[in-house]
Amino acid sequence: MKAIGSIYLAWRKGKGSRRKIVGVIKKNASEGIRFEYNQEGVKEAEKEGFAPYVDFPDIKKTYTHNILDIFGQRLIKTERSDSQKYLDFWDIDKKYQDDKFYMLAYTQGMLSTDNFEFLADFYPVSGLCFVSEICGLSHAHIDPTAIMTDDILTYKLDKENSKDKYAVKVFKGNIELGYVKIIHSRVFHKSNRQLKIKIKSIDQNGTINRIFIEISV
Repeated sequence: MKAIGSIYLAWRKGKGSRRKIVGVIKKNASEGIRFEYNQEGVKEAEKEGFAPYVDFPDIKKTYTHNILDIFGQRLIKTERSDSQKYLDFWDIDKKYQDDKFYMLAYTQGMLSTDNFEFLADFYPVSGLCFVSEICGLSHAHIDPTAIMTDDILTYKLDKENSKDKYAVKVFKGNIELGYVKIIHSRVFHKSNRQLKIKIKSIDQNGTINRIFIEISV
């Protein structure tokens, strides 16, 4: 659990739109779990039709009760017959599969199909391994034959990026694929050693829709 810092709530209008960081879940030994909105992110998201998470309607309030129970409704029920396939995809450590904070961090709360995602700010501790996604594919126009599952990718810190100082570009050879997902990219800037990126899964139907990547120390 030392690998997980805060978990950020991201929102975007739809596919191809830029993610906005609209909230943060913090875990503190003395204060417990707290959730609050990011006012700057909310302001930007409202220009694109953002509405608060239905169970947390007051964007000015700091919430301290039932946070993980509410957000945890997005998580898969482990008694489902297909749960193991889901847990394996997200590289879940079985001893934490009942820990809702851990599960939100590692699965991004993706079981739901709304406009929200949960993005953990990871620390590059020994043994870290989590699944993320390459963003910006709609602008990359990648040849589907150029990449395969299990390909090892390279990356470059893009510190001069005007939209995100923690941006990380991802490459397959000389082909620029896109960027590591926002917030997840921060772990590369924290690490004093090279991290590994491997293609976990490719969603495609003639064109590449999504590229899931496994990031590890």
